Parts: sequence; structure tokens; C-alpha cells
Amino acid sequence: MDAIAQLGVCFLKLAQVLATRADFFPLEYLDKLKTIHDQVSPMNAEEYEKVFARAFPDPSCFSFFDSAPLASASIGQVHEARLQSGERVAVKLRRQGVDRLVEKDIRLLRGILWLAQPLFSRLTRNSLEAVISEFSDMIRRETDMLSECENLEQFRKRFVKSDVTLPEAYRELTSSDALVMSFIDGVRIDDKEAIGAMGIDGEKLISKLVVFYMEQMLIAGFFHADPHPGNLLVQKGGRLALLDFGMVKRLSNATRIAMIEVVKAANERDFELYILACKRLGVVAADAPDDKMTEFAERIFDIFGDARLSASSMRDIAFTTLASMRDLPFKIPQEVVYVMRVSSLIEGLGTTFVDNFNGVKDVLPVLKSNLTRALGAEAGLFPTIGQELAGLPLTMRRAKTVFNDLAEQNLHVKLSRETLDLLEGRIRNMMRPICQGGLFILAAFLVVGMELPWKNEIAVLLFAVGALRIVIGLK
Repeated sequence: MDAIAQLGVCFLKLAQVLATRADFFPLEYLDKLKTIHDQVSPMNAEEYEKVFARAFPDPSCFSFFDSAPLASASIGQVHEARLQSGERVAVKLRRQGVDRLVEKDIRLLRGILWLAQPLFSRLTRNSLEAVISEFSDMIRRETDMLSECENLEQFRKRFVKSDVTLPEAYRELTSSDALVMSFIDGVRIDDKEAIGAMGIDGEKLISKLVVFYMEQMLIAGFFHADPHPGNLLVQKGGRLALLDFGMVKRLSNATRIAMIEVVKAANERDFELYILACKRLGVVAADAPDDKMTEFAERIFDIFGDARLSASSMRDIAFTTLASMRDLPFKIPQEVVYVMRVSSLIEGLGTTFVDNFNGVKDVLPVLKSNLTRALGAEAGLFPTIGQELAGLPLTMRRAKTVFNDLAEQNLHVKLSRETLDLLEGRIRNMMRPICQGGLFILAAFLVVGMELPWKNEIAVLLFAVGALRIVIGLK
């Protein structure tokens, strides 16, 4: 673990993401990866002065600035300060040269991936590429304090009605090197003793956290992707506070709906819907055999239906089941990488307060009770019908456009990701024997030009084998 930390910011952050990937690593590796924390030594005095001077050419905006950081991570460190108006603020300073270091590390990671790709199966290779691609985009945004400021402002707009405290950004003082935001007091969500001393019910607190993240992922499709204990505070009265908006992820509507269908199918033990939803989500390849997938779903549902299992024992059994089904074409699409990370972190927080906490026994009922909200029907039946009727003119206009395109033979069809994956697999299977046959035929022509005994007979044999391989492949 020390070696990973010494490699730098990208490798440390990537290790944290990979700590949720049971499809890449065995359990003993995952347990080690989960112990990695993004806590590093603060900048030295010289680096701090350079960064501060670049971020605040005119420091007179502050009446006080504490040079000793409250927290220090691989990308930046947080300081307490006061504005001239007397407001208490938190200032996040970006580390000296971290943006250049991140770009260098990303190029190195992509090079390693390119070299290692032949060692993995097609689906695992695609999953690895998705992780690196998603991670690269995320960490580039995380190193830009202006991007984090925009994330924070979006969060405040979208979740203004949520019972969660969010800091307020001071955009006029923010730059790529520094983010200035209101200071928020509270205790870490994993400080069980302090929370108990405040008279706060831990189970209700975790339930509130689950509901808030359900709202982010399944309703808004816009969620905070780094809910580790240092970024979640508990205030008096049990109010949650959320910090650090460098890692914020957006989900497409198709992914959001597929996730809702997975939740619904898991709750209703609907095997067919579960398999279909997993395919739409991109977790299972389109050519996965239905009988094998049904068998797998039955095993998973049996595991999750046992309320006596703890989170750790459920995880162990689930991993054993996954290991026994490794020949199934599972993969993890790019959009789901950080959903898995968030789910793992929240489950870890739940075990702090709730005995036998697990993501199915304790989280699934909450998700089930909010499915109508997630599907956009939170206002009730008649308001929902009213919303649909209000959108009817636009729907009719779109239908008219489709009919006009059809009449003019100008209709364009967009293939789904599932269909494209299926076509890709079939084309690859068809091209493999053709390429092999072509190599045999090429070898036949090469043999003819050589000074070898029996060269004509060998060439004929190679040509025949190649032609036969192509004919069989085309059938």
C-alpha cells in the first residue's frame, strides 16, 4: 500500500476506485486496496507560498488565513480563513504542479493498459478500458477548482429542497488553483461516539443518507461520487453536511432507468426483468445465454434473500458465486464504475451503526418505496397524467417527423448499445476463421516461391485448408 501511495496521485486515486472491482481482483487484494486513504503530507512552505500567491495575487480579501491546513490530500489541502466581511470560509488550494503530474500519469496508465490488453479477455479488456477512461476524465476535472466550483453550484440548485447542508461557493474568489466556500462545522459520520453524545439515532442517519443518494442517482442522475467519512459531516439535530465536490458524476437517462429496473426486478425476484435490465445497463453482454443468466440470478437472489447474512458474509458468498460463473460475459460499463464505488462506501458507513447492515436488506426497501419518485411520478397519478398530456404536442410533432422521414425514405435508425455489442461479437466470430483461412492461403503462395522439396504439394494442401476454413466460417 505504501508503494501505491508513493507512485502519486493518479495511482492512489485509481486504487481507491479499483477497491470495488471484484471482477478484476480476488477478495484478499480488495481488502488491502480498501485500506488506502487519500491523506498525504501538507505542502512545504515554499510550495504553499507559490500556490497561495498565484491563487490570490491580492490577499487583502482575507482578514485571516491559517497557513496550517485542516486536511491535506493528494490533489489539494484545505485551510480555514476569514473574509474582510467577517465570514468564516474554507479554502481549498491545489497542490503545486498536480495538474501536470496527473496528465503524465494518465499517459503512463494508458500505455500500461495498451501493453496489458492482450492478456485479458475481450469483456474484461473493455471493462478495464472503461475504468481508465472514466477515471481519466474524472481526475482531470478534480484537479480544476473551477470545475469543482461549478459542481457545487449545480448541487445547490438541484438539491435545494434536500435536508442536507451544502457549502456556498464564492465564485469571485475562486480560480483553477483555489476554491473558496463557506465553512461548515460538524463531526465525521464515522465518529460513532460523538454522534451518540449528540443524541442522534445512527440508524435514522444512515437511512437519511441512503435516501439522499437514491435521490441523486435514481432521480436526478447527478451524484456526489466520493462519500467517504471525511466528506460527510453530521450537524446538530442529525442534519447531514456534504463536502468536496471534485468527484461528481452524471448519469444518462437510459442508465438511470436501467438501474431502476434492476432495483425493481431484484425486489420482485423477476428473473427475466433482471436479466433484461442488466443487459440494458451494459453489465451483461447482449449475447449472454439466458439459461445461464437465469441460473446466476437465482443464486444471487437466494443469497440476497437471506436476512441472516452480514454484509461481509454476503459479500464472500457472492464473490464465490461470481468466481464459479466466470465464463459468463459480465462487464462493467463506464457509467457504472462510480455507482459501484459509492454503493461500496455507503455500505461501509452503514456497518458503523447498523448490525448486519447490507445493501439489499437495508437499502433495497428504501429504493423500493421511492421507485415512483424515481420514475417521475412523485406528485401522484393525476399530476403525472397532466405532465404527460402537456408533453403530448411535442410527442405528436416528433411522430409527424418520423412519418415524413419514412415517406421520403430518409429514416435513420439508431442502434442500441446492446445491439452493437451483439453485432460486434458476431462480426468478430465470423472474421476469425476468414482471417485464419487467409493466412493459410498466403502461406501457400509463400511456399511456392521457396526452394523446398514437395513445395507444390505443400502449397496445395495449405491453400485447400485455408479455403475450407473460409467456407466453413462463412456458413
